Amino acid sequence: MVNLIVPPRPAPDSDGCVLSVTPQSAGWDYVGFEVYQLAQGQTLRRETGEHEACLVLLSGKADVATNAESWSGIGERMSVFEKKPPYAVYVPSGDRYAVTALTELEVAVCMAPGKGGRGARLIAPEQVVIEQRGSGSMERLVQHILPESEPADSLLVVEVFTPGGNWSSYPPHKHDQDNLPEESLLEETYYYHTNPSSGFAIQRVYTDDRSLDETLAVRDGETVLVPRGYHPVAAPPGYDVYYLNVMAGPNRTWKIRNDPEHEWLAPPQTGPRNR
Repeated sequence: MVNLIVPPRPAPDSDGCVLSVTPQSAGWDYVGFEVYQLAQGQTLRRETGEHEACLVLLSGKADVATNAESWSGIGERMSVFEKKPPYAVYVPSGDRYAVTALTELEVAVCMAPGKGGRGARLIAPEQVVIEQRGSGSMERLVQHILPESEPADSLLVVEVFTPGGNWSSYPPHKHDQDNLPEESLLEETYYYHTNPSSGFAIQRVYTDDRSLDETLAVRDGETVLVPRGYHPVAAPPGYDVYYLNVMAGPNRTWKIRNDPEHEWLAPPQTGPRNR
């Protein structure tokens, strides 16, 4: 079985890559995910090939160019914990991109199969939908970067801030069955930061039959793979937790099933909203 925690490299490689998840390394079919830490003036260049990409500027400022478009001086937050909505760039398959760091830069590259024919576009902070979700110890801040209401072929991208002492992705839910309209099959990665960085998060990944049942202590800069099953998250007191989710599957829609044992915790709603 694939290890569900992917740690960062001790130092960036020559391209600035500190973390890489491919469908081959994860043992699945759709989601690819990379994180780069670029020094000021350093440029990352890639071709998208058969995959679409969403470049999320986690912290720092950059110039970004594709085959037909370019954007200068994008990026506002110097830390994800400023909680400002991020800048992101959607790049279709069959395109290329260049990211030049104007400051120290952390950028996430979210990837999934593309169909081509779309144009590259900027996703500005004012286009990111902000939502306060849950109440009490289940309250968290959700920022929808590339939701299913916005055009893409496969990717869904969202970030979540969970205050210390709170839970998120809760009540536990899953999306591992291609059984629409009740449930969609979506692979998923969780990329973590904690504040302070010496902290950790707790994530459980488990299935109904417990053939998969892992409880993980996740540190700053690590990624968790969710190939199937329920996957709630807890932020220990004293440590705020950030994660960036990347999801993709055969159908680009988020339809979830709550764990029946914990369904009573879900508030009355018109649709699944428990990220």
